[in-house]
Amino acid sequence: MTRLNKYLSESGYCSRREADKLIEQGRITVNRKLPEMGMKVTSEDQIFVDGKPIHNKQEERIYLAFHKPVGIECTTNTAVKNNIVDYINYPERIFPIGRLDKASEGLIFMTNDGDIVNKILRARNNHEKEYIVTVNKPITDRFIQRMGNGVPILDTVTRKCKVEQISRFVFRIVLTQGLNRQIRRMCEYLDYEVTALKRIRIINISLDVPVGKYRKLTPAELKQLDQLIAPSSKTEEASDLKSEQTPKSKTSGTLKATPKTSRFPIIKDFKGKPKQ
Repeated sequence: MTRLNKYLSESGYCSRREADKLIEQGRITVNRKLPEMGMKVTSEDQIFVDGKPIHNKQEERIYLAFHKPVGIECTTNTAVKNNIVDYINYPERIFPIGRLDKASEGLIFMTNDGDIVNKILRARNNHEKEYIVTVNKPITDRFIQRMGNGVPILDTVTRKCKVEQISRFVFRIVLTQGLNRQIRRMCEYLDYEVTALKRIRIINISLDVPVGKYRKLTPAELKQLDQLIAPSSKTEEASDLKSEQTPKSKTSGTLKATPKTSRFPIIKDFKGKPKQ
């Protein structure tokens, strides 16, 4: 027997966390009944999402590196204009791993493998994401130093990160976390405005395709990627699930940011995590 959320991820329908969200929304039925969170199923059970049957077929796993253009929304909701799924128009069902906000461009993974999503996005694994950022005024040494040492945003302080000035208005930054519009908020806190943002690397995969195009990850890239995300164990998954179900204290180890009005609302992705 398999947990329902894992069954859905293995079917290529969605990630485990998105499956949990569908269960909470009452959009899934098992044998014509609404399931409980954590329910286990078999291939003999009749599983429907929004009234459509789901079959846990063993299909070829798809892993794409896509260069998202500015203006494309990283959502699987095809009712949203300019959504990433319709833009790519891939012949099989795929979904994005994580997010890249509408105003940004660059590398994003697309897949039908729900399990890999959890491993790549788990913040504790410190997976690197690299960006090239253009701002609206000249960059100073002080700006680079403060960006690298951590900036108070969203009731926390960002992790220390690698920051390097490239030119008068352009810098490179490597993050190991993905807070909601993190780079834009960090710059805003320091009185800079991002005018262009491009993600050029996720872990070991670099952006090497034109805007709006995609390619399949090579076997060598997938092998290396699997090795780099291998520390994500079943024990950690169980720990993550427990931490999600247990409310966190508002005062446990978080540093309140200096009150400052932000233009950006807190928006969460389909897993309930803040998006970048």
